Amino acid sequence: MYSGGQGVYLHHITRELAALGNDVHVIAGPPYPELAEGVMLHKVKTYSIYRLLETARVFFHGRDPLSFFQPLNFYELATSRFGMFSVMAAFSFRAYGKLNELAAAGEHFEMIHDVQGLGYGVWLIRANGLPVVANIHHPLQVDRANSIRQARTLSAKVQWIRFYPFWMQEIVARHIDRVITGSENSALSVAREFRLPREHISVVYDGVDTETFRPLEARREPGSILFVGNSDDRNKGAKYLLEALALLKDRGDWHLTVVDRPTAWTVPTLSRELGIADRVTLTGRLEVDELVRRYNTTEVFVSPSLYEGFGLPAAEAMACGAPVVATTAGAFPEVIESGTSGLLVPPRDAPALADAIERLLDDFVLRRKLGRAARQRIADHFSWREAAVRTLAVYQDVISRRRVARSGSR
Repeated sequence: MYSGGQGVYLHHITRELAALGNDVHVIAGPPYPELAEGVMLHKVKTYSIYRLLETARVFFHGRDPLSFFQPLNFYELATSRFGMFSVMAAFSFRAYGKLNELAAAGEHFEMIHDVQGLGYGVWLIRANGLPVVANIHHPLQVDRANSIRQARTLSAKVQWIRFYPFWMQEIVARHIDRVITGSENSALSVAREFRLPREHISVVYDGVDTETFRPLEARREPGSILFVGNSDDRNKGAKYLLEALALLKDRGDWHLTVVDRPTAWTVPTLSRELGIADRVTLTGRLEVDELVRRYNTTEVFVSPSLYEGFGLPAAEAMACGAPVVATTAGAFPEVIESGTSGLLVPPRDAPALADAIERLLDDFVLRRKLGRAARQRIADHFSWREAAVRTLAVYQDVISRRRVARSGSR
């Protein structure tokens, strides 16, 4: 759950699918997920240079030195060393191998659900006759475009062009049974970027655990602003948040707290350049209880994303009754009713973001009104149990269509 939105999605959707009486297995690479009771975990390794840099000497523990020269492992290590994001392709082939191992051991699966990977190994799984659906929270083409747009030098632009796989996800998405995405906006983006027919895509909104993410009896700290997410991900718009706060440098007291890993570099680097480093704190990753407390003690939660397939941190903050400022990008207008359960501003617009933040900091009555409406909005419309029920309906539709197709061919 601590490795971003996909990890949160995996944890909750598998928990709810199991609670509904399904036999659920997860194939995952590191960092390995903590799963709900009854969900089986099957681990595969990674040989990515990014994992090596993150774990240092631990990376080599228990590995046969010769394993680094096996074709798939060497491919992943070499390509990632030269700045390519080959993790998804390599994982998909390992998942394909693990499925074959499980089948040889007598396991039988009715449905394969790929969470945002769409590597070529998923295509092989489908070619072997298993029905496959896949999440696309947002197309990687959006990530690439935003990263290139924000790169400051030509070499940085080339680096981002090289980093993202060009056609893999698009090719694989066309050869699976169904794509699941978290909003109507995301469905339209996926259909456009991957050139898929709209009927190939099912919309299932993500959920929020409203028993965990809930209002507490806690005082909101005056002038406190909160951002939660991968601030180095160009899609998340941390750059524009910091630029907005630099415009409020001479305004009364405010302080930004960024919940992100301690190795994040965008926030400390840019906040120093903008002269606001003394008013910005990077917490590192937080346990869920502490994150809930932060949502409950901040006066303003800000999600300045350039694109969101759903926007889990903003939805979690809303469930805790926090007043939210977000953008009109991606799915936010489907989750947040602007002026009723939050404030929405155009993406990449630091002055508009600054105005909305200042408006909330100055208006206690508006903060309280938006926070209460936000909690109600999430409780009424976005639950993980509902997401699981709708996901099961997609599975059942795919399976029934395959049966009809098989009987027709016979």
